[in-house]
Amino acid sequence: MDKLCELTKQYAPLAGRILLALMFVISGWGKIDGFSGTAAYMASKGVPFPELLLPGAIAIELGCGLMLMAGWKTRFAALALFLFIIPTTLIFHNFWAVDATQAQGQMIHFMKNVTIMGGMLYVMAFGAGPLSLDNRKSG
Repeated sequence: MDKLCELTKQYAPLAGRILLALMFVISGWGKIDGFSGTAAYMASKGVPFPELLLPGAIAIELGCGLMLMAGWKTRFAALALFLFIIPTTLIFHNFWAVDATQAQGQMIHFMKNVTIMGGMLYVMAFGAGPLSLDNRKSG
């Protein structure tokens, strides 16, 4: 069991960072591919100036997602993603303001985002782990 725990300490932070970041990287790439549709969806949710805000969302999702995966400036990337998730969750997964047929699905998405926020707080508190650019050996 001790050996398993030591392997977990070595490799789990890398796997966890990749799993946390994967959604953001895929989502950011999808926003590039479907820019006009995403901008229209943002506008339908009341987001002002979606064509101006969407490139920022793409930059945060792709940039910080890749930073998190690589473990480079990991705490900053986790903080940026944490802060990004707050308005995103409140605007796009407001289960309290949709009709009953959509409420459960939106609540699940809302809680998923809250869970991801917890993961980001964990990364902010404990850093990237041993297999990361932040913790590479110098010299």
